[in-house]
Amino acid sequence: MSEAAIADDGDAAPAIAEVRAAAQAGDVDAQALYAQALAEGRGVARDAAEALHWYALAANSGHAQAMNMLGRCHELGVGTAMNADLAAAWYRKAAAKGSDWGMYNIAQLLGAGRGVAQDRSQALAWYRRAAERGHAKSMNMLGRHYDEGWAVERDAAVAAEWYRRAAHAGDFRGQVSHASLLMQQGDAEAAVQWLRRAAETAPPAFLERLLDDLGHSAHAVLRGEAERLRRRCEG
Repeated sequence: MSEAAIADDGDAAPAIAEVRAAAQAGDVDAQALYAQALAEGRGVARDAAEALHWYALAANSGHAQAMNMLGRCHELGVGTAMNADLAAAWYRKAAAKGSDWGMYNIAQLLGAGRGVAQDRSQALAWYRRAAERGHAKSMNMLGRHYDEGWAVERDAAVAAEWYRRAAHAGDFRGQVSHASLLMQQGDAEAAVQWLRRAAETAPPAFLERLLDDLGHSAHAVLRGEAERLRRRCEG
């Protein structure tokens, strides 16, 4: 039973019951999938502590994505107390097993110095590995490193290319950064299209900041776009 099959099922409960039986029988993939269902309350009552239990079982059996999610639970305090040290340890294990999300998450902690000593060079290396595997958020962060000169010499052209790739891969932050560069190049039409795409997936807090920034832009077209997007959100 795949995650996609469960997601497409109008009533997920029967599918989750099948996954639970497989998890209890020792199927590691099923354990990770059942943990996710418990964490999301999909087809079963939400239970963060029980989700943590199943993630831990799968992670300790070598399941890379379960390792990453176990790290996430420790980082955010889902089903357990927040513990950045444990989060970093599990992210490292997930990254070493090839999880692009594990690579991104350990890079995030390394960049911020949370749970580990701050090390932008190591963060850059992990972002690069994840980006080269197609991880959109890591592409954007790789662009930021070249844009800001974090652990690497500034290179506007390389930053622009990674922002472009992040935008096409669907990262809303990359889409905004790409739009900003397009505006600088005088392509307002393309910039607005990317801003609209970003607004479709950006979380509310990010979107509110974006609209505020656009509303105070020196470019009339961006001020107008901010008003249009705000009306759409309020409608």
